[in-house]
Amino acid sequence: MLELKDIGFITEDGNTIIESLNYNFEKGKSYAILGNNGVGKSTLAKIIMGLENYYKNHKGKIYFLDEDITDKSVDERARMGLTLAWQEPARFINMSVTDYITLGGKIQLTKKDIKHYLSMVGLGEKYIKRNVDKTLSGGERKRIELASIMALKPKLVVFDEPDSGIDMMSNKMIEDIFNELKNNGSTVITITHREEIAMLADRALLLCHGTIHNEGEPSYIGKIYKQLCDVCNHINSPEKDMEVK
Repeated sequence: MLELKDIGFITEDGNTIIESLNYNFEKGKSYAILGNNGVGKSTLAKIIMGLENYYKNHKGKIYFLDEDITDKSVDERARMGLTLAWQEPARFINMSVTDYITLGGKIQLTKKDIKHYLSMVGLGEKYIKRNVDKTLSGGERKRIELASIMALKPKLVVFDEPDSGIDMMSNKMIEDIFNELKNNGSTVITITHREEIAMLADRALLLCHGTIHNEGEPSYIGKIYKQLCDVCNHINSPEKDMEVK
């Protein structure tokens, strides 16, 4: 589905954020990229999505569905089926929740469909007539964004801290969202520093100093993170042997 090949990213002032990163993400599976703040997780998400200042400035190649998308813009990648869920969703003046979820009517959904997606993120029918503006809290906008992504049925979605800013969203609810996407054939990549969110994935990757230092079953990677990274006082200077018993 998605292949990252020798990905690297260095800032203008010479700081290495991503270094020689390689990985293949398979169709219909969920992945968690686990690591402390500042190890390159969000930068990797922006590179995958092709955001400005990232897709032109990184090293290496990105392949999506066997096509080289390294030089494709964010708009081109979105049209191919890649989606990024932001930590902080945008506000829109005079745009209804219905228009937001249906992309202004481009996605054909019934009122029942919209109610279904809203209910999956813990929101009631009354939100259908609301606008995605400052009258909504950050948590409400985040939930509506998650509903819109399920409605979109992307081929690949990257969640950057999916539970960020949301009060009382249970792990079960997030797991149900992931399963809804996977059941529709989506590949799900979750950027997180929370072990319990990583446990919801099929596979977990441990990121430090911009490269993958271990990958495997979420329970095992979570154990490494808890024992070595959660108490780390030398972030981005990883231990050579990141294994635990």
